[in-house]
Amino acid sequence: MADPMRIRAQVAGDKATVRVLMSHEMETGQRKDSAGKTIPAWFIQEVTAQHNGKTVMSAQWGPSVSKNPFMQFSVKGAKAGDKITVSWVDNKGDKRTDEATVS
Repeated sequence: MADPMRIRAQVAGDKATVRVLMSHEMETGQRKDSAGKTIPAWFIQEVTAQHNGKTVMSAQWGPSVSKNPFMQFSVKGAKAGDKITVSWVDNKGDKRTDEATVS
């Protein structure tokens, strides 16, 4: 399993800004190794974010997203103490889910 995501969610007014740093190699399938063989594609395909169990963001990604991707989004109506959960699934079926508390 991949390293934990670094999630920070901070309230400002009536919304929270959520910042997520994911740890993933994100191989495109186009690079070659030192022996000249193509490195197989390995990338995050789906990202989902939930606020207190309700889905607030869903994204479909492909091989063009950079290694260790960073994502930022806002959630209206979030308050300090609420839970933000971020999940991803990659093209090999690996999954990761991490949670943060809004501050």
